[in-house]
Amino acid sequence: MMDFFQLSRGLWYTQRSVHHFDLVADQSGESLLYVEVLGPQDDRCLQVCEQQGIAPHLIAGGASFMWQPHDQAQAPDPDRAAILVDVPLDATHGKLLRNQGYVEKIPVVSRYWFGEDGILTIETEYETNQGQERCWFLTEDFRVRAITVRMLGGVYMMTYCSERRMPQTHDLQAMVQGNS
Repeated sequence: MMDFFQLSRGLWYTQRSVHHFDLVADQSGESLLYVEVLGPQDDRCLQVCEQQGIAPHLIAGGASFMWQPHDQAQAPDPDRAAILVDVPLDATHGKLLRNQGYVEKIPVVSRYWFGEDGILTIETEYETNQGQERCWFLTEDFRVRAITVRMLGGVYMMTYCSERRMPQTHDLQAMVQGNS
């Protein structure tokens, strides 16, 4: 999981298509996703461990995810953020501790595994919902996510995201230097 977090580090431009199976307003659109990798001694990881009652020596590290609408000019809103902490069980399976979930904004523990095809699957049981997220990289700079949310009555929402890594200022400067 920590390798996955490292590969996800940076700023991502996300295009998402959201399909609700009730009368909720369409949430499809564009957004920016900021991913920062956190070490196992990072205060944010330790706080999530304490919140979830997990001994810090069991974790490998974590990641901070923040998102905002694409057209928003100011800095990301901390209320649109989550801390994920990796508790590996073996090389391909583990648990993710989250300070708040994707579907319900409550602390939650998810199960994850990597398939033989390299696809990451994360399953989360909430109080009234179940979520499944699948994520894979097509290249180092392009990844795909598919999310399904189920309630007791069946599928409630499906989301498909394509995400392209945004070059950072130093990347752009290197490109310009390379073209000189």
